[in-house]
Amino acid sequence: MHDGNDSPDNNSHEGVVVRKRRKGIYILPNLFTLAALFGGFYGIVMAMDGRFDQAAVGVFCAMVLDSLDGRVARMTNTQSAFGEQMDSLSDMVSFGAAPALIAYTWSLKDLGRWGWIAAFVYCACAALRLARFNVNTGVVDKRYFQGLPSPAAAALVAGFIWVLNDQGIDGRRVAWIMFAVALYAGLTMVTNVPFYSFKDVQMKKSVPFAVIVLIALGIAVINIHPPIVLFGLFIVYGLSGYVVYLYRRAKGQRASVISTSKDEPEEAGLHR
Repeated sequence: MHDGNDSPDNNSHEGVVVRKRRKGIYILPNLFTLAALFGGFYGIVMAMDGRFDQAAVGVFCAMVLDSLDGRVARMTNTQSAFGEQMDSLSDMVSFGAAPALIAYTWSLKDLGRWGWIAAFVYCACAALRLARFNVNTGVVDKRYFQGLPSPAAAALVAGFIWVLNDQGIDGRRVAWIMFAVALYAGLTMVTNVPFYSFKDVQMKKSVPFAVIVLIALGIAVINIHPPIVLFGLFIVYGLSGYVVYLYRRAKGQRASVISTSKDEPEEAGLHR
C-alpha cells in the first residue's frame, strides 16, 4: 500500500529509479481511424434514409481518412498493435459492410435472393481480404497489394451508385449491373492480382514545383464533376492490376507479390 512517501527511493535499487511504463492508446492516429469508421456508419444511415449520394460521399470520406491514419502514425512514431486492430475493424465496417448494405438498399434488394447473395459475397470477400492482409504483411512486396484493396473496392461500388444516382437513374433499372459490379469488386479483392500500393511515395521528400502544379490541376479536374471523375479514376485502378498481371505473365516475369524474403522491398536486390 502507498505510505504517502513520494520519495523515488521507495522504487529504486542502488539509486536507480525503476518505474513501469503505462500502456496507453495514441490519440492522433486513432482519431483518424474513428473518423473513417464514422464515414462508413454515416453511409449506412444515409442509405437507410434513401440519401444515396450522401451515403457514397461517406464511403469516399472514410477512404481518404483511412489513407491518412497509417501515415500519421508513422510520421509521429505512434504505431501500436491496438491501432492496427482498430484500423482493420474500421475497414471492415467502412469498406466491407457499408458498401454491401448501401448497394443492397439502393438496387440489389430487387433481385431477391440473388441480391443479398451478391451483397454477402462482397462483404465476405472484404473480410477475407483484410484477414489475409494482416497475416501476410511481413511477406508481401510493400509496393503492391495482393488483390484489390478494400477501400478501392468500396470506391467502385459506392462510385457506381453515386454516378447513377446523380444522373437520376433508379437503382432497380440497373440491378443486374450492380450485381456484376459488386461481384467484380468482391472477388477481385481475394485474387492474387498485384495492385500498385503507392507506399513507396515518400511524403517527406522534396518534389519539383511542377508536381505541386499537377496536384492543383488534379484537384481542379475532380471538382468539375466529382462523381464521374472519381468513379473513372477507380475504374482505371480497378482494372490496372489485371493489366500488370497479364503484362508480367506475357514477359515471363513473376506475377505473385509474395516475396521470398521478409526484408523491406526497397532493399536492393529483393525484386530483381
